[in-house]
Amino acid sequence: MTWAVVSIVLLSIVKILMTCLPTGPVEWLIRKFEIHAKLCESNVTITLDGKILEGENKLKIIHSLNEATFLKKYYIYPGTEEFYLHPENRESPFVIETKEGKKDVTLYVYCSNQHIEVVKQYKNKILAYRLLSKNPQKWAFSA
Repeated sequence: MTWAVVSIVLLSIVKILMTCLPTGPVEWLIRKFEIHAKLCESNVTITLDGKILEGENKLKIIHSLNEATFLKKYYIYPGTEEFYLHPENRESPFVIETKEGKKDVTLYVYCSNQHIEVVKQYKNKILAYRLLSKNPQKWAFSA
């Protein structure tokens, strides 16, 4: 009889934890699987045409990317990776080198008037996605 009561109590606790996780574990899960992570100014290097950006331009770009809204992810078919990394009819991208956890990540950021295209490369994986920023044209041509 006592084993039945104990098992019911344990199942109830498991059910409660599964249906309403505390904020800490939920945020950890979200950060673990998010595509567009926040950038920290201390471990970010931004270059444009081989020139390293510093100061206010760097802060403006980081802030715009951190505040940008994720719109959609593109599927990259095998063999088309080079098209995303080096498109033919685009201006040179902002190249952002950073670390996400233990991984070295390179972001290629292409700006237009309406949105921002980001190609994220780490290890042998490539992800492409689109962001919506309030004013990408402000910093797209300021460097």
